[in-house]
Amino acid sequence: MKNIMAVIVLALTISSCSPSGYLSRDEAGGPPITESLFSDKSSTISEENIQKILDGTYKMPQQLRVAILKLESSQRRYYWNSWGDEAYLRSQQAFLDSFTARFKQSPRIAKMMAIPDLLVSKSPQSLTSIRESAVRMQADIVVAYAINSDIYTKYRSFKSPNIKAYATTQLIIMDVRTGLVPFSTIVTRDFLAAKKKEELDVTEARNRVQTEAVLLTINEIGNQVNNYLKME
Repeated sequence: MKNIMAVIVLALTISSCSPSGYLSRDEAGGPPITESLFSDKSSTISEENIQKILDGTYKMPQQLRVAILKLESSQRRYYWNSWGDEAYLRSQQAFLDSFTARFKQSPRIAKMMAIPDLLVSKSPQSLTSIRESAVRMQADIVVAYAINSDIYTKYRSFKSPNIKAYATTQLIIMDVRTGLVPFSTIVTRDFLAAKKKEELDVTEARNRVQTEAVLLTINEIGNQVNNYLKME
């Protein structure tokens, strides 16, 4: 009987050392895992270089030549198309000009260049092809962005319809020399307004509201980028 009681006491003592009754991974011991143990034949970066990248340090050049590129997105064009391709192209230029103006607010930006479509492969459009295009333009960093937006219209009796647009803009900064992406962000904003009396139709109002929503995202991203460049 005494032997049985001794075994029970010993078992309770051991189990009280761990809430689950099992040894933790640290208690179990074993060598630390510092690299991937999974075989991935499709990987484009070797395990050795992955370790170098993660353990290394990165410093962006003080003066920056910037190449900027708009990536293809799922932004809806049918409202602009119903008004005319001119409106769509004008809005895209306004977005590019807004990005350029915000970047130039940083004293670290020495030059801004838009990457022409002719320099970038469309199928497939990859970070590698973007980087090679920036090399040809002697840029230090690449700013690539994509815009997704849509609108909703709520009709009110005997009043101008309320038009609400939302926009999501994604942006990355890639260092051309290293291929690293030290900065990325996704910003979503919406904008609500009614049709103005001077606007010819609802389509014109939709274009204006949708553009305003996109510009809100660009302004926010511009603030984030400038703050990053101050701290980096």
